Amino acid sequence: MREWLIEAPPFAPDQARGGRQQGHGEHPLDRYLKEGRIPHIWCPGCGNGIVVTALVKALQKAGLDNETTAVVSGIGCAGRAAGYLALDTYHTTHGRAVPFATGLKLANPKLNVVVVSGDGDLFAIGGNHLIHAARRNIDLTVICINNFNYGMTGGQGGPTTPIDAISTTTPYGCAEHPFNLTALAKAAGATYVARWTALHTYELRDSIAEAMGKRGFGFIEVISPCPTAHARRNKLGAGLDLMRHYRDSAHLSNEADPGEQPISLSGEFAVGKFVDVEKPTFLDQYEQTVVTRSRSGEKRKRETPGPGGSEKRGR
Repeated sequence: MREWLIEAPPFAPDQARGGRQQGHGEHPLDRYLKEGRIPHIWCPGCGNGIVVTALVKALQKAGLDNETTAVVSGIGCAGRAAGYLALDTYHTTHGRAVPFATGLKLANPKLNVVVVSGDGDLFAIGGNHLIHAARRNIDLTVICINNFNYGMTGGQGGPTTPIDAISTTTPYGCAEHPFNLTALAKAAGATYVARWTALHTYELRDSIAEAMGKRGFGFIEVISPCPTAHARRNKLGAGLDLMRHYRDSAHLSNEADPGEQPISLSGEFAVGKFVDVEKPTFLDQYEQTVVTRSRSGEKRKRETPGPGGSEKRGR
């Protein structure tokens, strides 16, 4: 063992559980984690655990507590994240994480609501919900773990599978153009858009904390290894090989146009914060447009064409 590594003391489960009440236990972030759920079920080399760690460290950095934060996830490998967190968490049906989170936020605007799910859940069956939540500027933080395939169900091709990539449903190579997730989120109206990888742990933590502290629809894409399915079939190596690829191929490009930053099966790609703008949230706009007018008894007059179509009169 190298000298700079610290050898941990023997594990004592009973003592650790007792220490939990004092804020320390078998894991340094135990107050955010459900007891008895660690170790997780994700494959060796998968980046999902890294993203969950970045999320709880972002909660810690932002000073957010367990009582005011809710995490919603959909179906898929990334959707399992909700089951590990000692918060109000909801593991919803396929593609419905965003509308469920929207309902939570509208019912209790004081909640900090975070969605954690995968590229298939959010942009295939859930794509319609996501673009309209961004259009409305619902005050949510959406973290999309993009591993380029449906990993949990066998490695089928999905909305982000790169051209020429092999999957169980594209055995000769994918012939469909993939979504550029950050470009789509920006075009739909997101006020905060960023992309990182599972290697960029500190940047990801800080980005999640920043997005949670900003009002409006925040979207963070996390490029993550899937060594069991996508990487194996495309001969990209193990999880560590993919981390080396991220190190060598990702270049920081803050404020870049995400429409010009696609991702291919191999080659360089951009990471960073691409969008950070201010815009009234849905609740802001609803308060101004509907609530204020309804309280004052004001109704917006609807103008209709008069005879001949040129004259207008109010109703």
